[in-house]
Amino acid sequence: TIIDLSHEVKKFDIRMGAFILASAAPYFPPGTIHVAVVDPGVGTRRRPIIVETPRALYVGPDNGILMLAAQKDGICHVRSITNRRCMLPEISRTFHGRDIFSCAAARLARGVPPSEFGPEIHEYVFPTFARPSLEGDKLLGEIVHTDDFGNLITNISTEDLKKVKLKDGASFHIKLGDKTLTLRLCSAYGEVPKQEPLAIIGSSGVLEVAVNQGNASETFQIKTGDPVSLSSKPFHKPPRLKHSET
Repeated sequence: TIIDLSHEVKKFDIRMGAFILASAAPYFPPGTIHVAVVDPGVGTRRRPIIVETPRALYVGPDNGILMLAAQKDGICHVRSITNRRCMLPEISRTFHGRDIFSCAAARLARGVPPSEFGPEIHEYVFPTFARPSLEGDKLLGEIVHTDDFGNLITNISTEDLKKVKLKDGASFHIKLGDKTLTLRLCSAYGEVPKQEPLAIIGSSGVLEVAVNQGNASETFQIKTGDPVSLSSKPFHKPPRLKHSET
């Protein structure tokens, strides 16, 4: 069974492709082979890879697009696709989705083991958007997707929020680019008045910044890839230096 998940990823937008794949992959049955191709580095030295997890196989370019989904399963092995018998006889310079990735997926579906495709690698691209970091009492992440409503979807999960002791109903401080806001973690958009901002755990299980019946991306002038930091404590501004007179 072949399921065409989406052809609406923005051109060259690896984050958007990674987010869509990570949002959908958990709902597919064990043994699914996922092919994802957003590949601005096609034809360069970037490697074609297969990522093995306990639940699935992920096939695509080594540019991070597979890792947001694969890490949720738990990554077992990553292999570079080097076996020319697992590709089309002629490899174009611009269409590896056809010439390499779809061929690899077809052979995997026929039962060819991943070990036949090439050597295991340990230095692969693991992008910053795949995992937020903790710095003291602050969570540092980024916007991985902006949906059609203008909601700002981060890479910060409910498990990450537990690290800074944030629960439903709690207020916290968040930096979006150069803007600092105080938001409440709501359980519904309608918990705040129209056109008011809020935070919520969305359907993908990650933190969103939204404006009730508004557009957070336009309101705060924030886009995919912009940094996000949040804390239960206020962000302190550095003290002003006093200038001595001479």
